[in-house]
Amino acid sequence: MTINQTNNINKEPLIEMKNIVKCYFEGKENELEILHGIDLNIYPGELVAIVGESGSGKSTLMNIIGALDRPSSGEYFLNSINVGKANDQELSVIRNQRIGFIFQNFDLIGKINALKNVELPMLYAGINRRECSERAKVLLDKVGMKDRIKHLPNELSGGQKQRIAIARAMANNPDILLADEPTGALDSQTSQTVIDIFHKLNREDGMTIVLITHNLMLAEECDRIFELCDGNIIKERKGNIANEYLG
Repeated sequence: MTINQTNNINKEPLIEMKNIVKCYFEGKENELEILHGIDLNIYPGELVAIVGESGSGKSTLMNIIGALDRPSSGEYFLNSINVGKANDQELSVIRNQRIGFIFQNFDLIGKINALKNVELPMLYAGINRRECSERAKVLLDKVGMKDRIKHLPNELSGGQKQRIAIARAMANNPDILLADEPTGALDSQTSQTVIDIFHKLNREDGMTIVLITHNLMLAEECDRIFELCDGNIIKERKGNIANEYLG
């Protein structure tokens, strides 16, 4: 059992989902239920993977975890905040300050350099520009991009773009990093570099990280793996990282 998992015994969940159901076209003849009562607890400092094939409900669950969508029923608490009852303005604050998003296609702004891309979430949060710049430089150094701060995204490789995206996701010191197929556009060697950064942030900074992926090799490098199928969590198990600690 990892150190983080051992410490979870007396901790409250950082993410707590109770009987989460998500339907589309509610009340109509073509009503479609995608998630069928998800129960999910993720604890502070965990590195967790949610895996499943296309159509399993991964994207729908990710959108709810990321406060991008609301469940049709059930309760979702993020660090004791009832996300399901938050209004639109409160959800916006949650997305900006409590969740760091990392996407497969990086989503960097092409007209501004790496430093300014990382500064942007902090500026939206009302932090003064000097503090934004100083923190952005620290974060870019943490992901090994200190020497690329003035580069535009089109001057960088895919792996470098993803490292900048990780730094940007850390900008407002979020409760969790939520990564959607973070290595999906990268080759295997570059993917490993990105995975190593996740391990560093998890172990050294205690960052809670949730990976949404169909890549089982990536998932095996996590503490716990939740397997999603047809809108249900059908299995929970430890990854190889956890098994290494078990000896």
